[in-house]
Amino acid sequence: MGRTTRLVAAWAAAALLAVTLPAAGAAAAEPTARIDLRVLVVDDGGPSVAAIRNELDTAGTPYTRLDLGDTGRARVDAAFLADTVGGGPRAKFQGVVLPNDNPFGAGSAEMAALADYEKRFSIRQVDAYTYARPAVGLNTGYAGSLDGQSAQVTTAGASGPFGYLRKNVPFENNDNGVPESYGYLATPLDKQAEGATYTSYVDAPVPGGSQRGSLVGQYTHDGRSELVITFVYNHYQSQFRLLSRGIVEWLTQGVHLGAARNYFALHVDDVFGSDDRWDSVLNCTPGDIDCPPGSPENDPIRMTAADAQHAKQWEKDHGLTLDLAFNGGGSEAHKEAHAGTDPLAQQLIADQGSFRWVNHTYNHPFMGCIQDTSTVPWKCATDAQGKIRWYSRADITAQINDNRGWAARQGLALDKDELVTGEHSGLRTLPQQPDDNPELAPALTQTQVAWLGSDTSREHEQRQVGPSLTVPRYPMNVFYNAGKAAEQVDEYNWLYTRKADGGSGVCENSSTTTCLREPLSRTTGFADYIVPLESRIAMSHVLANDPRPHFIHQSNLAEERIGYQPVEKLLTDYRTLFADNTPLVNLRMRDIGGELRKRAAWTAAVQSGKVTAFRVGAAIAVSAPAGMEVSATLPSGTVQVRGTGRVAFGTSYAGLRSGWAAPDTGQNTVVLVLPADGPTTSRPLSGKATRVQNPAAALVVPQGVSHRVPYGPGDTVRR
Repeated sequence: MGRTTRLVAAWAAAALLAVTLPAAGAAAAEPTARIDLRVLVVDDGGPSVAAIRNELDTAGTPYTRLDLGDTGRARVDAAFLADTVGGGPRAKFQGVVLPNDNPFGAGSAEMAALADYEKRFSIRQVDAYTYARPAVGLNTGYAGSLDGQSAQVTTAGASGPFGYLRKNVPFENNDNGVPESYGYLATPLDKQAEGATYTSYVDAPVPGGSQRGSLVGQYTHDGRSELVITFVYNHYQSQFRLLSRGIVEWLTQGVHLGAARNYFALHVDDVFGSDDRWDSVLNCTPGDIDCPPGSPENDPIRMTAADAQHAKQWEKDHGLTLDLAFNGGGSEAHKEAHAGTDPLAQQLIADQGSFRWVNHTYNHPFMGCIQDTSTVPWKCATDAQGKIRWYSRADITAQINDNRGWAARQGLALDKDELVTGEHSGLRTLPQQPDDNPELAPALTQTQVAWLGSDTSREHEQRQVGPSLTVPRYPMNVFYNAGKAAEQVDEYNWLYTRKADGGSGVCENSSTTTCLREPLSRTTGFADYIVPLESRIAMSHVLANDPRPHFIHQSNLAEERIGYQPVEKLLTDYRTLFADNTPLVNLRMRDIGGELRKRAAWTAAVQSGKVTAFRVGAAIAVSAPAGMEVSATLPSGTVQVRGTGRVAFGTSYAGLRSGWAAPDTGQNTVVLVLPADGPTTSRPLSGKATRVQNPAAALVVPQGVSHRVPYGPGDTVRR
C-alpha cells in the first residue's frame, strides 16, 4: 500500500486529517504542504473583483474576503497566510485574487508577505484589472474603449485554461450612448526580466496597427505566476461570463470546490389548449382579463398536427428536447367542437417519446383567489365578511388528478412529481394576491407533487410550498397571445413605447424597464430587434450557471412559429462560442429542482463555515454536514474513495470532471484522489521573492461597468 493510499484510507476510516507526506522532488526536511481549498479575495470594492466573487458564489467555491476599505481588517502577513498542522506546513488559501497586481502600495510588507507565500506554496494570483506595463511583463500599448470589439482565445489559451471556448470572445455594446468597457491592449516585452515569461491567453487587434494586444495572460516571474487581466468588467457582461470559468480554473489549477455548467431548458405551456389572440385595435386580449368584459374575441391560436411534426423535427435538427406542459381538457374541448377528433393530440401522442411531458392541470384555471374581473386590473373577490374567496382544495386536486387520468388514458408517459399550474396560479401574485392560496399546499400534499413551477419575474429563488419545492422559470418575452410576428411587434410597441409614440406609456413610469427609442417596424421589428434581444437575455442566464428553465407557449409554435427564432439564435451563437467539450445541459424539471435544492444546501453550509476541504499531494478530503453531497471540479481521472473501493468522480465537462459526490453512509467526509498526471504537488521553490511595483493611482472604470447597461426593454431580470 503506497503512502497516498494509506493517507486516504486513514482519512476515510478515522479522519486523521493532519497526516502529511513528503513531496516528490522536495527536500526531505520539507514535507508536502496541506493546501486548504479556499480562495483569498482582496477586495477594493471595484466591479472586477465583485465579478470574480460572484463567479465563486455561484459555483459554490469557498473564499475569504479581505475588505481593503475596512480599517479594522486583518493584515496580510505570514501568520495570516500559513501555519502548521500536524507537524507540517499548511497554506490557508489555494489561490489569491487581487484587484490589481499590487493593491497594498509600493514597498508594502503585506505585498511582500503575499509574494513570499505564493512562491513558497506555488499559489497562483489573479490580477482582476490592471495596467499593461513592464511590471506585469507588457509594453504600455493601447488604452481605450473595447465596446463591440471581438477578442480571441490564443493557441496557448485554447491549450490552457480557456480550452472550453471555440475562439471568439465578443465584447458587449448594448447602448452606443454609454461607454461599456475599457482596456489596455499590449504586446509582451521583447526582453523580459531574467527567468520571466508572459504568455497571452486572450488578445484583440490593437487599433491603428497590425499587431494584436493581450487582454488576459500569464506572467511568470521569480517563482510566481499571475493571471494579468487588462480590461475592466462586471459580472453581467458576457465577455466576463465567457472567460470566468477559465479564470477560476487557472487560479485553482483545476482543483476546487463548487461547479459551473451552462444550462438551457425550454418549456412550452398550454399544449393541447388554445390561447387568446392580441387585438391591435383594442390593445388588449379579448377573452382574457386585460380586456373589458364583452370585448369581441378573435380566433384563438392553437397548434396543428403539422406544427407537432415540425416540433419533433426541430428537436432533432437542433439537439434540444422540449418540455411540453399540457392541458388534457384542451384536447377534449377541441374534440367536442370538431366531430370527436384532435389531430394535434394524435400526432403528439404518437411522437410522445420525442418530448418530455409536464402536468399543466386539466383546464388551465386560475387557482389562486377568485378573480373579480369587473375592473382592469382584476382584484381578489371577497365574501360578505370581506374575506378573500379562494379556489378550493377539491378543485385544485381535481385539476391535477384529472390531467393525470387523461394522460393515462392516452398512454402518455408522465412524471407525476412535476406540476405547473396555469399562470403559476395558487402561488402569490403581486399586487393583487400577496399570499399563496392556503388551499394549494394541502392539495399538493394530497396529490404528492414534489416540483412546482414558478415565475422568476415574481420570485427568483426556490422555496417550499407544502411538500413541494418550486422550480422558478424564466418567461421569454415572446407573448402567449401572439402566433404571428406582426402581432408580437404590435403588442411589444404598446408595452414599450411612450404615449407620444402610440404606446401605453407604462415604460415611462417604470423602474424595471425602459422605453424603445421609437416603435419597431411591424415587418422587420421581430427579426431585427426582438429575436436578438431575447436571445441575448437567455444567453445571459446560460452563461450564469443558472439551470432555471425558460418558457413560452404553444401559440408560439403555431402559425408563424415565432417562438423558435430566438432559441435558434441562442443555439447557433452558443455553438460558435463554446467547444464541443462544453455542451448545453438540458435537464428536465425535477432534475433542475434537485440541482437548485442541492445548491441551496451547499451554499448555506459553505457560507456558515460548515464545509472544510484540503489537499495533501494527490489526496483531497472534504468535510461537510452529515449526509450532504459535496460539489467540486477536478481533473479528469479523479476518483472518490468509497469503502474499500474507488469510483470515478463526477462527469466530464469543459475539459474537467465536475458534479456531486455523496459521502459513505453515516460519514461527513468525502475523500477524493487526483490522477497521477494531475496538477503538480505544491512545494517550496528556491529563489528570492519578487519586488512588486505599485500600479498608477486610478484605473478607468466606464459607466457601463460601474452600472450595468440593460440589453433592452425586455431585460427586466438579469442575475
